[in-house]
Amino acid sequence: FNPLHCEVHQDMEQPLCHYFIASSHNTYLSGDQLLSQSRAEMYARVLQAGCRCVEVDCWDGPDGEPVVHHGYTLTSKILFRDVAETINKYAFIKNEFPVILSIENHCSIQQQKKIAQYLKEIFGDKLDLSSVSTGDPRQLPSPQDLKGKILVKV
Repeated sequence: FNPLHCEVHQDMEQPLCHYFIASSHNTYLSGDQLLSQSRAEMYARVLQAGCRCVEVDCWDGPDGEPVVHHGYTLTSKILFRDVAETINKYAFIKNEFPVILSIENHCSIQQQKKIAQYLKEIFGDKLDLSSVSTGDPRQLPSPQDLKGKILVKV
């Protein structure tokens, strides 16, 4: 084995859209998408395995608290707040490149506001609130520019 091959260099200065991004679907599920348990710990597992885009299916929950689960199924529900706190804790332990929250939003305006509040409170300065024009993908920031940032796509 040539020890020089241990060093991998990738140009991370190109616009974000130039890269394949390790993504997760139904990240919160510990099993099948009809009957399994939803667990915040699943986010910790995939983030530590190198995933940089996680799915968060948000629904109106009781007492004004948004929940995460696979809608119209018998999967269990977990609080959005618990999911955000887990992501915040594990997002950058193994990898400093940006994490993308792919939010599937099924919430009322009131609970959407609660989600926005939690995103700001929990992620703080990590939350990238910059506005990006989608007209020219060459203008997107690079993974290098977004190190340590949480991005939200809805």
